[in-house]
Amino acid sequence: MSIEVKVPQLPESVADATLVTWHKKAGDAVRRDENLVDLETDKVVLEVPAPADGVLKEIVAADGAVVTSGQVLAVLEPGEAGAAQASAAGKAPAKPAAEASAAKAPAKPAPAAQKAAPAAKPAPAAAKPSAPTAAEADTARASAASRMGPAVRKLVEEHDLDPSAIAGSGREGRITKGDVLDYIADHHATTAGIDHELLAQDEDDGAAAPRAPGARTEQRVQMARLRARIAERLVQAQQTAAMLTTFNEADMSAVMALRSRYQDEFQKRHDIKLGFMSFFVKACIAALREFPLLNASIDGNEIVYHEYFDIGVAVSTDRGLVVPVLRNAEAMSFADIELSIRDYGERARAGTLQMEELTGGTFTITNGGIFGSLMSTPILNPPQSGILGMHKIQERAVVVDGKIEARPMMYLALTYDHRIVDGREAVQFLVRIKEHIEEPTRLILQI
Repeated sequence: MSIEVKVPQLPESVADATLVTWHKKAGDAVRRDENLVDLETDKVVLEVPAPADGVLKEIVAADGAVVTSGQVLAVLEPGEAGAAQASAAGKAPAKPAAEASAAKAPAKPAPAAQKAAPAAKPAPAAAKPSAPTAAEADTARASAASRMGPAVRKLVEEHDLDPSAIAGSGREGRITKGDVLDYIADHHATTAGIDHELLAQDEDDGAAAPRAPGARTEQRVQMARLRARIAERLVQAQQTAAMLTTFNEADMSAVMALRSRYQDEFQKRHDIKLGFMSFFVKACIAALREFPLLNASIDGNEIVYHEYFDIGVAVSTDRGLVVPVLRNAEAMSFADIELSIRDYGERARAGTLQMEELTGGTFTITNGGIFGSLMSTPILNPPQSGILGMHKIQERAVVVDGKIEARPMMYLALTYDHRIVDGREAVQFLVRIKEHIEEPTRLILQI
């Protein structure tokens, strides 16, 4: 009896999804839980696994289709034959070449003279390692493909790469986007999209036709759902919130000295480097306790005070900006924060974050400094009432105890909703963060 492959139940805030890529075609054998197709929502990319072993009988929804919860994507014909066909490559041992030749050659009776001759010495059993068979190569590729997220898989397919040749640096050997880009760079491949048919045609013709000087070309590309959602929320923030930004700067000398002093021991114990973000998360929580309106939100005519601290940390991906949330960050240690941020970053770039990990934050931190930004005005993440912008650390001349010194300084920006947060509170909140960063022992002693 045929099985319908349907769109999984989408979160309440997501109305539909876009079918990005089919990884199987009609007539292909599939294994249970093998990824069949990727669906892109406003926030994440969802994988739809095969519900059983069998053969993909029919594909109902094509690439690019907009689908909703419960909609039929394909029809699967279950059966052990499909599973056997899908895994036959990994199970069927290849016969040695010598055995195959012996099997094909007709047997001849040996002459008497040959029987009396001394027997030749047999060749060593493993004189040369045999090259991997096609079956073994397919098995290796399938194993590597299972360690890739949708975004990484798409990049590998775009550049026609063998995933089994790429070393994964993520958790449990998962292949990240960085691993793919490093592999491309090491093998002198291009990181841009390649028109393979055009390249093949150029090889046949001998040389590519040069582009005409001054050519004015255009290209139209459908906006990704995540980018469209980002645009929608930014416009919503501009239209609904009374946003205002206040600035300050922090001397990073004390934090940098503390990191330098304990970095090796911290990394050895927790298997991760001590970064700046954990200090800022802790500093924000301490300041939010003192100024709770920056951790609140507006719901109609009511102000909702959140007595917990779910801190969103903006992460840039090739699909756009996402903001995974550190739940109950007040209960997390410095190591917990750093490990969670690393995990979120890897999974955000691989497109494997879950919807619940991207919703419900009470305050957001964004770091434009990693891209070289010296100063910016971040936009609120609705319905939150505050967002902190970190920036590039740069040595500047500052006056310290009446003397001019070069200090590593960082500009800080706080954008807040002026409907519920007054300027006095916003300025004092940012000053408190500055104080905690310039005296990080305050965070440890909680004073």
